[in-house]
Amino acid sequence: MKLLEGKTALITGAARGIGKSIAIRFAQEGCNIAFTDLVIDENAQATVKEIEALGVKVKGYASNAANFEDAHQVTNEIVKDFGRIDILVNNAGITRDGLMLRMDEKQWDMVINVNLKSAFNFIHALTPVMMKQKAGSIINMSSVVGVHGNAGQANYSASKAGMIGLAKSISKELGSRGIRANAIAPGFIATEMTHQLSEEVRAEWAKQIPLRRAGTPEDVANAALFLASDLSSYVTGQVIQVDGGMNT
Repeated sequence: MKLLEGKTALITGAARGIGKSIAIRFAQEGCNIAFTDLVIDENAQATVKEIEALGVKVKGYASNAANFEDAHQVTNEIVKDFGRIDILVNNAGITRDGLMLRMDEKQWDMVINVNLKSAFNFIHALTPVMMKQKAGSIINMSSVVGVHGNAGQANYSASKAGMIGLAKSISKELGSRGIRANAIAPGFIATEMTHQLSEEVRAEWAKQIPLRRAGTPEDVANAALFLASDLSSYVTGQVIQVDGGMNT
């Protein structure tokens, strides 16, 4: 039997990148997939078709994860369409990097709202659903910079540190209801964003990693699969760093 057979996952910001890889990995293990993105464009439709080919139910929803009302509305739609939600992956995120001296309020607020408030929005919307089911797995996508900080990313680092604190707090609040909450902190992952960096910069990053390579979205997806499945039934309130040993 597949690890997530018959379960349904809600993944925010999953039309591309790490979120898409998580959705595909979950689908390979029999999980039905509901995902959100700001717009359901050609990329999102292509993701739907790719997941459909794996033999599970899938639907993309246009929704602003940073908007409280939107998050609750789309959650209600997904429960109506799928009947239940067993797994929540709070993956929506953006960067607006800059040194604190030059960072404006808009850059700060935008990153906090998209990266951190969105997680609050969906956890708030899904808590009654999972409590009724007496089970659920919540996975917050953090970052190694949320653990260790990074110059020029005060807003991003703060949002990702918040994702860790949020997961740990929720694990204590909802553990007695059978709901687990954990965080994943990826390191240097090869994505469309990192491919925009020069080859020299990427090579320099690799030198700082004990495994001497960038991670892949699939590496992160495998960690998410562990936390979503019953393999981690006694794991909650934890942070898994998927970073090749970069920040051990």
